[in-house]
Amino acid sequence: MNWLGAVPAWCWWLIALVLVAGGQQYRVAVADGAAADARMETAKSDKALADYRLEVSERDRRAAAQARTEEQRRQAVADEEGEDARKKLEVAQGRAAAAESAADGLRGQIARLRDGHRATCDTIAAQQREAGTSAVVVLGGLLEEADRMAGDLATALERSRIAGLACEAVIDGFGKFSP
Repeated sequence: MNWLGAVPAWCWWLIALVLVAGGQQYRVAVADGAAADARMETAKSDKALADYRLEVSERDRRAAAQARTEEQRRQAVADEEGEDARKKLEVAQGRAAAAESAADGLRGQIARLRDGHRATCDTIAAQQREAGTSAVVVLGGLLEEADRMAGDLATALERSRIAGLACEAVIDGFGKFSP
């Protein structure tokens, strides 16, 4: 320990100061290296996140385009079936108009027969008229009313049938091209 006493005290302080400063420099260098590694990892994760976001947005764009395409296809099927139904309905309405015209002709004949029967009945027996309406007049009225109702029901039934077939065709058309 003699030689330790030969070194002045200020040198010991200087040596301690150099050691502490060196230790601090080493700690700062290690911290800078760790910070650089953290920055590099952050940059990698930022790039991975950006790539993932790009992938998700591209997938969403493709899904939206596919959904639009499917919606347009379904709308085209619905439009086509609607047009077919309109054409069938026009044909059915034409047939109903022709049937109504024929029914009007039959009603006219029934009315003429009724009028002719009334005229003959008037000359034959006035008392019979007072007792009640003749069977021909009653049956003619019933036939006329039944014919009118049958025409109305046939028209309604044909419209319902065409609408139902159009709905079935639209639904069947939706399922044809589904992925």
